[in-house]
Amino acid sequence: MYRTNSSQPSMIERIVAALTYLTMGFAGFIWLILGLFTKANLKHFMQYHIFQSIFISITLVLLSYIISFLTNILSFIPLINKLVAQITFLLNMPILFDYSLIQTGIYIVLIYLAITSFMGRYSYIPWVSEIIDQNISR
Repeated sequence: MYRTNSSQPSMIERIVAALTYLTMGFAGFIWLILGLFTKANLKHFMQYHIFQSIFISITLVLLSYIISFLTNILSFIPLINKLVAQITFLLNMPILFDYSLIQTGIYIVLIYLAITSFMGRYSYIPWVSEIIDQNISR
């Protein structure tokens, strides 16, 4: 699903859409509150990127809690605890500019989303973008 819109978003909309990814949804949340107070209708482009960034942020936090909970549970099981500790170490070991493999992957995705939204395009992440596109008003 690669959407294009007949009317191009303005520069401020593209900047806010890019910032909402880089701030993990916070800039978009502020934009939603400002739109609520001024009673302005948000364009589909803005709704799409704001809600997608907030959804991605919440998903990352929930995944972090779930993985942390599972690794804590698995650390009590003999023999498996050493395997879990080794995998956790490898995934969190500094690789590039003191960032771990997980952090590098997350930053690459966020930069991709910020660049495509700044270009005025609808970025696509499988499953997430489809859910967002189905649930926002046009």
